[in-house]
Amino acid sequence: MKQTPLIDAHRNAHGKLVDFAGWEMPIQYSGVVDEYQTVRRHAGLFDVSHMGRIRVAGPGSLAFLQRVTTNDVSKLSVRQSHYSMVCAPNGGIKDDIFIYHVKPYEFLVCVNASNREKIVAWFHEKVAQAQGCTVQDQSTTLAQIAIQGPASRDILTAVGLTDLPLLKIRHCLNAVVYGHTTLVTRTGYTGELGYELYLPAEGAMTIWSRLLEAGQPLGMKPAGLGARDLLRLEMAYLLYGNDMDEATTPIEAGADWVVKFDKGEFIGRTTLLAQHSNGPSRRLVAFELVEKAVPRHGFKILSAQDHPAVIGEVTSGNLSPILQKGIGMGYVTPAAFQPGSSILIDIRGKSCPAVVVKPPFYKKQPGTP
Repeated sequence: MKQTPLIDAHRNAHGKLVDFAGWEMPIQYSGVVDEYQTVRRHAGLFDVSHMGRIRVAGPGSLAFLQRVTTNDVSKLSVRQSHYSMVCAPNGGIKDDIFIYHVKPYEFLVCVNASNREKIVAWFHEKVAQAQGCTVQDQSTTLAQIAIQGPASRDILTAVGLTDLPLLKIRHCLNAVVYGHTTLVTRTGYTGELGYELYLPAEGAMTIWSRLLEAGQPLGMKPAGLGARDLLRLEMAYLLYGNDMDEATTPIEAGADWVVKFDKGEFIGRTTLLAQHSNGPSRRLVAFELVEKAVPRHGFKILSAQDHPAVIGEVTSGNLSPILQKGIGMGYVTPAAFQPGSSILIDIRGKSCPAVVVKPPFYKKQPGTP
């Protein structure tokens, strides 16, 4: 298995290491729910260095990214970022990504660990048809650390990042953190105030240790992939391989908002425009169980009729600690698209009633950052 520059930190903290997309990663340290609660109440520190990081640069970089992604990159000013997708010609999702406009004519693209090689190869194939643009895989030279939770700003401010209060969501800035040049971005996967740090791989251990030391008085702990998955599910954030793949389109996944048809031609546009106009035959919805039970990936979704028929499948599901009810997402037929629709979840042979809801499941209190 591959290892991130922080593997020794995980072992020293007695993290439970598992195989995740070919990477040896911590699924938990003190426990999934404890780490989840730590992020919701204080702050959690995540190693996300298994993700892929691709530099796209040159005068032709904007035109290239406009062609290979669905969102409108021309709307990004320097130091802004957005969520987007890379699609195949048939509209299938190759990956969901984040694009950071770090400098004039330079972008950083963050891709999923499981899709890194595929997207790097796809970009290299397509950049050969472009002009004035280079693609460089920086995944091994850059590390990536996420600090998420209400106390994250105070912790980073305490270590010298005094400009953070001015940093808007989906914006980034350059800083020096414990002697290492770092790109600090206000993005995350938890729904809480949070930041991601892109830094030289050789500085990862130092910064990880120093941040934990600085954050301990404010309740920060390391957090693993188990808590990360639970946190993102409560926000109804998509997980590649569960909620979408190359057999799924952004329209079906409910990600219409990252597909900008008016920006001009891009790979997959024709198919996606037809599906957008005609309506998809299935769509990802969020649901809550009416009774106490836990939905899981792969469980069947049934119609709430006298003779229930299979209308879909659960793609992500768990018990929400904050709501104390089963929540999940899954693809259903048009009759169950709308919030308020009644459905059934087949949980080991028992048909459990559920209702389609408008995401996210977790909503922060007004006034929280």
